[in-house]
Amino acid sequence: MLKFDSRDTRYKKPFGAVKTGAEVYFKFPVREEVNPSRAALIYRGAKEGRLELTRFGAADGFVVFTGKIAFDTPGVYYYRFEIYRGGETLYAGRAGEDGKASLGEWLKEWQLTVYDAGFSVAEWLKGRIIYHIFPDRFCRVEDGIRPLYGKFKSWGKELTIFDPDGVYRANDFYGGNIKGVLTRLRYLKSLGVGAIYFSPVFDSHSNHRYDTGDYMHIDPLFGTEEEFKMLISECEKLDIGIILDGVFNHTGADSIYFNKFGRYPGVGAYQSKESPYYPWYTFTKYPDEYTSWWGVTVVPTVKRDCKEFWDFIAGEGGVLEKWTALGVKGWRLDVADELSTPFIELIREKVKSMGDVALIGEVWEDASTKISYGEKRSYLFGRQLDGTMNYPFRTAILRLFKDRNAKEFVDSVMTIAENYPHDALFQSMSLLGTHDTVRIITALGGEHSLKTKTERLKFRMSDGEYREAARRLKAASAIQYFLPGLPTIYYGDEIGMQGYEDPINRRPFAYGFEDVDMLKHYRYLGSVHKYFPEEFSIAAHGNLLSITRGRFTLDVRMDDFSYKVTEVGVRS
Repeated sequence: MLKFDSRDTRYKKPFGAVKTGAEVYFKFPVREEVNPSRAALIYRGAKEGRLELTRFGAADGFVVFTGKIAFDTPGVYYYRFEIYRGGETLYAGRAGEDGKASLGEWLKEWQLTVYDAGFSVAEWLKGRIIYHIFPDRFCRVEDGIRPLYGKFKSWGKELTIFDPDGVYRANDFYGGNIKGVLTRLRYLKSLGVGAIYFSPVFDSHSNHRYDTGDYMHIDPLFGTEEEFKMLISECEKLDIGIILDGVFNHTGADSIYFNKFGRYPGVGAYQSKESPYYPWYTFTKYPDEYTSWWGVTVVPTVKRDCKEFWDFIAGEGGVLEKWTALGVKGWRLDVADELSTPFIELIREKVKSMGDVALIGEVWEDASTKISYGEKRSYLFGRQLDGTMNYPFRTAILRLFKDRNAKEFVDSVMTIAENYPHDALFQSMSLLGTHDTVRIITALGGEHSLKTKTERLKFRMSDGEYREAARRLKAASAIQYFLPGLPTIYYGDEIGMQGYEDPINRRPFAYGFEDVDMLKHYRYLGSVHKYFPEEFSIAAHGNLLSITRGRFTLDVRMDDFSYKVTEVGVRS
């Protein structure tokens, strides 16, 4: 009855999200047998209204209605169509997850994201591969430095998942350091890496460092500020940019700001209400009861509207200014959902004022429709993030390998592609694993009945299970690289490292136990990715998933997850 498809530029142009002020053209064909007299597009969002469509004529048994509209206010809009014949109104919306129209009541609407016409993203990061380093676990060169508190372990010793009292304190250290990273830059370049994203590097007393002790100093176990400057310099020689983790929702209880244990000089908020840092935090019963992230008392939460903290982070001489001025080229905002809109806008304003700096947010869902703290977030409307960590793609890939439904996968990918501004989509991290997820090869390795964390720590796949998981990982990573965005490697995934959830997914890099064939595969992906344009196409042909980037096409079969990369003009 209808031919409209929001993902086909014959019916809606341009594809996907649009800039403010840009005209959106709609072509809405309706079967002649419906006998339509008029048609209209009904929209709601930042503004509500209707666009009366013009009867353009008839062709191939369809009456064609057209119209165009521009929106001057950024935001997410939803639209549907109404068809009028005599005194009757017919409603058109989406019956499925694709962009195609159907007649019926209470159908889904289409989404149209409108973003600020002045939106721009970091040019230096476009088209790059990111390598995610968990600093304590990537590489160490012995320098005699030891942690002030906790246990220092030799590189090959197993992780601690519980202390004797059953509590996990994240206080076992392997001492990965800047000196170690420097020795591995050529290795990263062999993977095609153009950016390194570091989990936190600032002073802290945990191995993950998400409980910041002092934003103004590199953690001594990781290195010195002079060594960090050297790292930036050496990375620049290899055209590798550095992205730091901005943990700005909470600090450590053991920090110069809170100072619960009195390990820092000066007076922290825990010690006195007269502390300059007292206004940062929310105490319900001073000093031992306070708001913390997810109730974890080692990370007291900073007030979302604390202007003093905002100025400390994004003001003159603040945290962002200090490290960006040293040559840091990007920031990843930890738990972006917890940060207020004005704060993120201030962060963007600051880093963009300092040059071509990237700003990526940790958002696990579709960032265009995210709601947190009862607020519809505006991450991608042009005044906040360049892009996000694209977890929806990871979710779709894992579901593909479970359900083998290529069409459903295409619909999931195209939903994000349609909802995100083009530049934001390609500036988002396309990932399979992070420090917060099960290692990807373990996730692809099938179901195992492991009830306790101790069992999961000890678990290793059998040789046969590993070979099958590795085969799947090769196909999954090929899909990852061919999808739009910035392919992101979590350290060790490229050599087949296994591991369940945190902290088991954070073992030291397995030097001497690399899967050489897997490493060769990742190097191949890096070698072809550099030729990919931003344009892409994706389709499901029955049992076959096909993705094309420029002159390269990836075909993946759903029955056995075999895959083939074909280059135009090159015989396979």
